[in-house]
Amino acid sequence: MRIVVVSAGLSSPSSTRLLADRLAAATLDHVAAETEVIELRELATEIAQHFVTGFPPARLAAALDAVAAADGLIVVTPVFAGSYSGLFKSFFDLIDKDSLTGTPVLLGATGGTGRHSLVTEHALRPLFTYLRALALPTAVYAASEDWGEEGLAQRIARAGAELARFTAPATVPGQGAAPDVDTAAAIAPRSQTGAITSVDPADGFVTVPFEQRLAALRVP
Repeated sequence: MRIVVVSAGLSSPSSTRLLADRLAAATLDHVAAETEVIELRELATEIAQHFVTGFPPARLAAALDAVAAADGLIVVTPVFAGSYSGLFKSFFDLIDKDSLTGTPVLLGATGGTGRHSLVTEHALRPLFTYLRALALPTAVYAASEDWGEEGLAQRIARAGAELARFTAPATVPGQGAAPDVDTAAAIAPRSQTGAITSVDPADGFVTVPFEQRLAALRVP
């Protein structure tokens, strides 16, 4: 199994690459996989050439093939003018529209202020929905003030567990079970009606009706 990490950071070192590395490490805490990191800043010239000539140079072609063949993706971009960077968008503009169908994608972004925290929802998620990829529920945005804070570490851990869950091989009868991925604490399970459920290791999922949860919050 292979997880490909795409980082659109422009400096070295960069907070974008740092977030990408931490998301990859959090994923590998739960599932065994090979990882490959693609630094888009190293491919900027080749990306521009591809738009002009219609043919990808060898390094870019290898990167595009790696993304298309990945079992899971981690994509992280810096915020430029309230959205993903032009370099990030240009790279994914070159991806065949059918090659990411069903591929789990962990979304990440970095910025200088928390005011851009919804960039993962209004920019990144629609892009990968268009590509028919499986954009995971938890996206991670890291502002400058978030680094070193417990909240960021928790979001990274949750997102990594989600990606591991969706990339772990399914259990095959007679051939052993899938790798043990402990995501119960990371992903709140839901019933078919959308009710949040409680996890009982012995009995499985127990649905807690929404009305019961509201009643527990009422003031006597």
